Amino acid sequence: MTKDLDDWLPTRWSLITRLKSWDDRASWQEFFDTYWKLIYAAALKAGLSDAEAQDVVQETVITVAKNLPQFKTNPERGSFKGWLLHTTRWRIADQLRKRPPVHEHNLNRRDDTTRTATVERIADPLGFSLDAVWDEEWEKNIVAVATEIVKRHVSPQEYQIFDLCVVRGCPVKEVAAKLGVKIWKVYFAQKSVSALLKKEFKKLKAKMG
Repeated sequence: MTKDLDDWLPTRWSLITRLKSWDDRASWQEFFDTYWKLIYAAALKAGLSDAEAQDVVQETVITVAKNLPQFKTNPERGSFKGWLLHTTRWRIADQLRKRPPVHEHNLNRRDDTTRTATVERIADPLGFSLDAVWDEEWEKNIVAVATEIVKRHVSPQEYQIFDLCVVRGCPVKEVAAKLGVKIWKVYFAQKSVSALLKKEFKKLKAKMG
């Protein structure tokens, strides 16, 4: 499984090193595919709209591209996870600063009398702790990566059984009938895939910190 961890680990330093080359489009696409959902979800939970969150993704990736040459690709010097969080936080703040000011007459409109103005309801990320949100989304990212690893080491049917029973919560007998397999095979598949997923999740989490 060591090679799989190197292939799928989102924070692997080999990828970050390759990103120093602007011409390496494949690596930049890989970086975007790996991180955009994490950045986007964090931006939404910070109170941004869909369009604003998409802008945060774009601006964060651009910032990473511009500053990556100065980033020391040595895990002992600091966490890329923390650096990416810091960058995302400031891009969220930029989006809030771009919002037009709320004028006094808008606050007095009848349809606004029973609710708080948008800018008052959304926390300023400069004072808003994004760490908990980031950690939550980071763990989801680990689960997604671990799932991809497991999919490569079990049969399509085994993973389908796991998805139906564990993820979707379908009854074992119903799954067995639907797929035309013995009930014991359903129990075996969901148990073995679940064990593999937990194992890979622990490996990734320990390595990512």
